[in-house]
Amino acid sequence: MLKGLLYNVYIQHKNFWVKDNFSLLLQGILIFGLALIVQRYAYDYVDNRVNGTHVGDLLLDNLPIVNLDFFIVEGAIISTLIVIFFLFTNPKYILFAIKTLALFIIVRSFFISLTHLGTNLHQITLNANSIGFSIYDFLYNSKNDFFFSGHVGASFLFALIFWKEILYRNLFIVISIIFGVSMVLAKMHYSIDIFAAPFIVYGIYEISKRLFQKDFKLIRP
Repeated sequence: MLKGLLYNVYIQHKNFWVKDNFSLLLQGILIFGLALIVQRYAYDYVDNRVNGTHVGDLLLDNLPIVNLDFFIVEGAIISTLIVIFFLFTNPKYILFAIKTLALFIIVRSFFISLTHLGTNLHQITLNANSIGFSIYDFLYNSKNDFFFSGHVGASFLFALIFWKEILYRNLFIVISIIFGVSMVLAKMHYSIDIFAAPFIVYGIYEISKRLFQKDFKLIRP
């Protein structure tokens, strides 16, 4: 079964990576690299800000504190691995996914740089000894990057990108909801960061469809 899957993936990649698509991939890598540079500067900027003032929040002030460390840390790593597996087995999605994720990173980097709120007084501390924390800390973790939630936003973004793949669409919608609940109960995001994320991400997705029409047509001919 595994051998058959790998052979099928090999054939898909062999037929997909023609000259035009390879050129689009190089373009995507450049855009994604630029997005990572922008994000690094944004993270450094917000991490070096004096911690802002904690503000009231209807949900955070009335809900109990629940340590959902596993869903926040290991959940992020698992969802990333799922995305990698899907893209590896469905190469036609790679080009649009890379560029749309890059646009997501750039937009979020801009947003988190604008307003500096303080962390919630009861925010949980992630367990630095948990499995995969070092990977999570290197790839995703930052201070003061509240608006909007990267966990919720990225998972909802992939639900939109994989919309025609019912299993993956539903899976990432569920993951997005789990992240949202986990972040609120762990007091790691203000509720506005959670509820605004899907609306902003939908806007990013629609913009990406128009900016990267060739890539989008590969998955929605």
